[in-house]
Amino acid sequence: MSTQTEIVVRRGLSPRQRARRSRLVQYAVLVVLVLLALVFADWKQIGSVFFRPEFISSTIRDGVLQALIKTVEYTAGAFVIGLAGGTLLALMRLSSVGPYRWIATAYIEFFRGLPAIVVFIAFSLLPLAFPGMTIPLDPYGVVWLALGIVAAAYMAEVIRAGIQAVPKGQIEAARSLGMPPGLALRKIVLPQAFRIVLPPLTNDLILLVKDSSLVFIIGVTIDGFELTGFGRDLANTTSNLTPIVVCGFCYLIITLPLGILVRRLEARAEKSR
Repeated sequence: MSTQTEIVVRRGLSPRQRARRSRLVQYAVLVVLVLLALVFADWKQIGSVFFRPEFISSTIRDGVLQALIKTVEYTAGAFVIGLAGGTLLALMRLSSVGPYRWIATAYIEFFRGLPAIVVFIAFSLLPLAFPGMTIPLDPYGVVWLALGIVAAAYMAEVIRAGIQAVPKGQIEAARSLGMPPGLALRKIVLPQAFRIVLPPLTNDLILLVKDSSLVFIIGVTIDGFELTGFGRDLANTTSNLTPIVVCGFCYLIITLPLGILVRRLEARAEKSR
């Protein structure tokens, strides 16, 4: 009996017990940090700077809904351009024609390495480089192209991975039935590829929503303000950060449902495997 007791003592805690103790320690540290923040924070100052009720109501009244709609419009157009460009680049990257692969690779590496803000600045300087040049549907055209060009570089790699994930046996079966390569690509490969990459493409859409905050770089008018531009303008007018906080919550109205959608799509993909 004493020998068994000595063995248990030497072994110490089991892995499950150690994991439970580690979790308890982490929870305790988190609770302590939250309590310290609650005790030492200057809540009066926080409320005055970030959550003034009169500025919340004025932000909503002065057109935050219109800015929210502009953000959705900018994002949707850029996503369509990015998806079309990304699909074309992915096919070029997988092409057996060398120049197509080189062009696609250079494009993807170049625009994935550039911050989106640099692309916006470049587009704002286009009239200086090419006098008289105009982009249709200004400011939508400029925003859609600037965001879409960058998004296409990221989506291209996602779509390429989806195309390569489609079983080659299905393509061979389609060709054995006499289906032309282009038709097999449109009817068999691409639909399955997009089904595979739908969750990461939705993540790219979330990133586009946030990147639309760079629209202020091109100097849009008040009517063209998205959420960040609208919030910055009101914050400068009121000398208070409450409008920016309200606009930040408006971004969550867009991104949180998209995040939930991503998790559900990923769970569905796991079940189908």
